[in-house]
Amino acid sequence: MMALPGGRRLDSIALPGQRLHLLQVDSVQRWMEDLKLMTECECMCVLQAKPISLEEDTQGDLILAGGPGPGDPLQLLLKRGWVISTELRRIGQKLAQDRWARVHSMSVRLTCHARSMVSEYSAASRSPSQEMGQVEKLLMEKCSELSAVTERCLQVENEHVLRSMKACVSETLSTLGQHFGQLLELALTREVQALVRKIDASDNIYTTESTTGNLFSLTQEGAPLCRIIAKEGGVVALFKVCRQDSFRCLYPQALRTLASICCVEEGVHQLEKVDGVLCLADILTDDSHPEATRAEAAAVVAQVTSPHLSFTQHLSSFLESMEEIVTALVKLCQEASSGEVFLLASAALANITFFDTMACEMLLQLNAIHVLLEACSDKQRVDTPYTRDQIVTILANMSVLEQCASDIIQENGVQLIMGMLSEKPRSGTPAEVAACERVQQKAAVTLARLSQDPEVAREAVRLSCVSRLIELCRSPSERNSSDAVLVACLAALRRLAGVCPEGLQDSDFQQLVQPRLVDSFLLCSNMEESFV
Repeated sequence: MMALPGGRRLDSIALPGQRLHLLQVDSVQRWMEDLKLMTECECMCVLQAKPISLEEDTQGDLILAGGPGPGDPLQLLLKRGWVISTELRRIGQKLAQDRWARVHSMSVRLTCHARSMVSEYSAASRSPSQEMGQVEKLLMEKCSELSAVTERCLQVENEHVLRSMKACVSETLSTLGQHFGQLLELALTREVQALVRKIDASDNIYTTESTTGNLFSLTQEGAPLCRIIAKEGGVVALFKVCRQDSFRCLYPQALRTLASICCVEEGVHQLEKVDGVLCLADILTDDSHPEATRAEAAAVVAQVTSPHLSFTQHLSSFLESMEEIVTALVKLCQEASSGEVFLLASAALANITFFDTMACEMLLQLNAIHVLLEACSDKQRVDTPYTRDQIVTILANMSVLEQCASDIIQENGVQLIMGMLSEKPRSGTPAEVAACERVQQKAAVTLARLSQDPEVAREAVRLSCVSRLIELCRSPSERNSSDAVLVACLAALRRLAGVCPEGLQDSDFQQLVQPRLVDSFLLCSNMEESFV
């Protein structure tokens, strides 16, 4: 699965979770924001300036010290929810360690947090529903029960009795967590409904921009909130924005939010219900829209066609607009003014080649091989392993077509594929290393498929592809010890050896080609590098 910088969800194998420089949430900035809302928990653990507990991790206790004002119930919910979730997790850890003094003190603090969340949200929001009132009551009852039972545990010395009480505490903690999750979901649903109604009813560009921005921020909190937004009509409201000319300047923001929501099944189903694919096709094919708008539409296409999301494979409405979408995406790749735009467009194309086999034939007719390979020499558009991952994915899927081999040779594509076998990370981050592995693996797969054509095989041998494949097989560091790269390279090497056996030494043939594939794999995967 691909992971772009910043973790964006959209990628051609499962597009990066959050998103390039437009969508990145700087980790230090996020930490600084959270830090303002926490402080050492002295008010509960200190008496006359002396800590009651002398345990070493007391200083790690955090409480919500300030934060959103009374007019911001949504942010208040998110912050309080984060703190309570953290406390629940910590109590579970201390319970597993039988640290009863800590379990009790943290249970008391949890009760305070829960009571604060209930009272603050009630003060900041409209009158709560009857259902919320019932769940609030159940939550506070369980908090009191947890505090009481953990206090009794402090007085028990019999280990057998303590073990039975531990099971009771664990069950109470679990039920409390369920009530908390239910209450938080009800409250967040209420706030999302208010945002969606505001977007739906607004004809003011500034109000719509602000509210859409709030909705996008919520999508970054994870899949559960995306499901709530989809369920409460967020997809419908955002496509309504994308169909109004008066809101054209807000299309990128609305599309970006849609791409995030569509990481969940509910979002994709809602998109299909409102003919969202047709709307995306209209935006992509309309040259009057700025490049940034069409790039965001490409990002939504990439998300809803991700091969790693099983529910997207039944998006029947996509097939009706596929030809015009593919055509528009190839054009966007060709005219892209930046690496990000090219990445989003090529990622969408890569996913579409998994989505339906007809897409590869369309790409061949649209001369996409020329567009993609030409872009490889343009550092402004293609300068990261993430982008090359998209390109080689498209080539690998197109290489099953007979005509593809001649087009690759004509565009000097074998040499570019050879270069991808040498892809190396610059930063050494796990995401970039993984992207480089995917590029090497898919380059080898593409070479193996194309080498069924003797002309491609001879060109590959002439360019010393055989020696590079042998190096990748024999040297774990060259492939970052990746088994997937090893298997792909062994397959490509065997295909080339079948066409041009003269390029191999006897020892390479006997170890890498002649044995069963699994035997060669075991030999290479256990091979230690020689430093002689």
